[in-house]
Amino acid sequence: MYRARHTRVGLVAGTVGGIVGGIPSTGYALATGRDPLEASYAAGALLLPHEERRGRLLISAAVAHGAIALFWGLVLVRVLPRRHPVLAGATAGLAIAALDLGTAGRRFERIRRLPLGPQLADHAVYGAAVGAVIAGRNRRCQKPTKLCIAGGSDRALT
Repeated sequence: MYRARHTRVGLVAGTVGGIVGGIPSTGYALATGRDPLEASYAAGALLLPHEERRGRLLISAAVAHGAIALFWGLVLVRVLPRRHPVLAGATAGLAIAALDLGTAGRRFERIRRLPLGPQLADHAVYGAAVGAVIAGRNRRCQKPTKLCIAGGSDRALT
């Protein structure tokens, strides 16, 4: 039951984070006259590095970004602390950015070309959103020692 609950909350949290996590870079792109889908094309290049057709890159981006968002949601639901999960999530998002952008950014030209600030903001918003979903789940708990989701060493589920 513990694993199923964490999996369910992690998938929901990763989905929510994946949906709202692109808001900063999209807003930045619109404000600066850049293509708002530029980050999506870059994400699509993770799976199709030599593809130039935008439609295929967008489909590839949905698959790649979705898988990455769900993966990190499953990780964060297990490691974020019970106290201040939104702040911890935003911080974790920046750590994820260092890993994601540091590895993928070096290997994929489309990702290297993206402005760094909006990408960092996307990751922080993603992590904060995941933390918010977890915090919302924790607030709805009636028996904190049995039903809540929390990660790290202060895990509430047994």
